[in-house]
Amino acid sequence: MSEIALTEVNNPPSGRTLSNSSSLQKSLERIHELPAMPAIAKKMLALPLNTDEGEAQLLKLIAQDPQISARIIGLSNASLFGAPGMISSISDAAMRLGLTQIKAVAIGMATIAAFSKVAEGKFKAADLWTHSLAIASAMRVIARYMPARLRPMEDQIFLAGLLHDIGYNVLSFIAKDLSNVLYDKLNTPSEASLLEIERELLGTHHGEIGAQLGAHWGLPAEIIAVIRYHHTPDHPDAADVQPLVKLAYIAEKLLPDFAIMEHAVHEVTGQEWHQLGIDPGKTGKILEEIGAVAAQAKQLANAA
Repeated sequence: MSEIALTEVNNPPSGRTLSNSSSLQKSLERIHELPAMPAIAKKMLALPLNTDEGEAQLLKLIAQDPQISARIIGLSNASLFGAPGMISSISDAAMRLGLTQIKAVAIGMATIAAFSKVAEGKFKAADLWTHSLAIASAMRVIARYMPARLRPMEDQIFLAGLLHDIGYNVLSFIAKDLSNVLYDKLNTPSEASLLEIERELLGTHHGEIGAQLGAHWGLPAEIIAVIRYHHTPDHPDAADVQPLVKLAYIAEKLLPDFAIMEHAVHEVTGQEWHQLGIDPGKTGKILEEIGAVAAQAKQLANAA
């Protein structure tokens, strides 16, 4: 979005009140003016990993970005992804994490970073990253308990988790004042659900905002669906991308209000576990593992 448009949305002239939903809608109609998908992410999305050339190109692209490289090496040295050890290169990180995993992490970090060049509002980029990394990690834990025939692909799981809440980044970028109001509302005790609060204030919700960006960027359809429906996984239009959407939904239930407030419902029903092919009797073990990876994700995010 142009500097003029951003100034008008984020700092309305004195005496003029923003008409929340109409102003936001006008901004979203100009979504093509938002930052383009970072070139590195676009290139990585197109790379096939079933050829030696594709693998070599991926590692080369990651090595060219110092911030992404440092974070991936940091992740590979953490117990979050297996036994900790002294990994110091991208090639060694690829051996530990796997190419599909580091591709997802690199794309996720590059896309989120696209919104970090403007002054932050109350939704802090570090908090959003912490939340997203924890949700992605929790989704991996849950997926390991799913039957192989139902389990989504590893790169889909992690990328969906990292990008599921990117709508908050978009909202903060195009309408910082409105984003700050939403932040305050979410951090005030309320009986209303997250979507009720957002629809009343915005006329839409962060999932739809993020999905519009995902479509503009040409993200994979299954990732866009998770962004759009991770709070409403039973929506008819989400049927074709199950159980990935349900996986994100349940991960957020198990990490309610982690790093950001989302008024998540805490209880996962037996039926929801069965929809993932998981025995509800394993809930205790899953919760224990998720608690551990969430703590590790928070430590990693704070150290980044």
